[in-house]
Amino acid sequence: MDVFLTKIENAASRYLTHRKRVRAYNKSKPRTLLREIWSWIDALIFAVFWVIIINQFLFQFFLIPTPSMVSTLNVGDRVAVIKNAYGTELYPGGKKISSASRKVERDDIITFYNPEYTSKGPVFDLLSQIVFMGTLSLVNIDRNPDGTVAERLYVKRAVGMSGDTVRFEDGNVFIEPAGTDGFVSEDEFRKENGLSSGPHRSVDMSLYPGLDAYADLLAYQDYGIISLAPAEIVDRYESLDKSTNVFDMYEVEKEKARMTTLIDPSDMAARSAYNAAENGIYVPEGRILPLGDNRDNSRDGRYFGPVSEDKINGRVVFRFWPLGSISVLSGK
Repeated sequence: MDVFLTKIENAASRYLTHRKRVRAYNKSKPRTLLREIWSWIDALIFAVFWVIIINQFLFQFFLIPTPSMVSTLNVGDRVAVIKNAYGTELYPGGKKISSASRKVERDDIITFYNPEYTSKGPVFDLLSQIVFMGTLSLVNIDRNPDGTVAERLYVKRAVGMSGDTVRFEDGNVFIEPAGTDGFVSEDEFRKENGLSSGPHRSVDMSLYPGLDAYADLLAYQDYGIISLAPAEIVDRYESLDKSTNVFDMYEVEKEKARMTTLIDPSDMAARSAYNAAENGIYVPEGRILPLGDNRDNSRDGRYFGPVSEDKINGRVVFRFWPLGSISVLSGK
């Protein structure tokens, strides 16, 4: 690592020395409009080049695009990410030179490559990240077909560590830490270990019977027998406050799989999905389970599973916008 950074430093020193000589030579020549324009272009290219270098190897500005971390980080917040916190990435999305001592710690707020991102090709992927970094996160040319910004990078909290098993029941998180033989609620685990109180729930627990009923009816509907759904399930669904506009899709998928196995015990896919949800998510060695602080509105590790530490490219340490919310961010 030190050798690599020393090479970058030496290359930068040679470049700056050469540039200084060129500028001194140009100053001795008569000023013309063309030379003045080129001077501005040269300065702009120089500035963008060093912004990209700093963003790639030291720190990067990042715009929070979704409510998955509310209220720790809100939509539109701008944060600074330390890029070499867990090793140095040679180029955007490329191989990372890691250090054995640079490991993700539980509760770090991390940035990582979205496992569900659909690549538009290596050239475009690289170009879009260079534009994003070179404009200090102001311009993102990477768009979905519907025009929304494509999320190549996610910002979440490192919750499950290697060896942990994490379960979700009615939106609540239960953790079986590595080396233990029992689950403990996340709230209790956080208090005992002095962790952040940022993660929270926004869906009232009283809504879950109706939410489960909705999932049950989806299972009946898939088999074309919704008219046979028990009245008790229909009544629970009818009592659901549908004006809340808050949805726990993970719970819906889990409950739908459970009901599907009751309707059709031969459906092995549903049986497997339900058993997996009941057993919880095991975090293998070298991986992290990331979750959003806004647990009821976050596309996170519940859906795509643990992510490799090689795909984690930085740690969020500081919020600099909006000005009224400037703060240092840390896991502890």
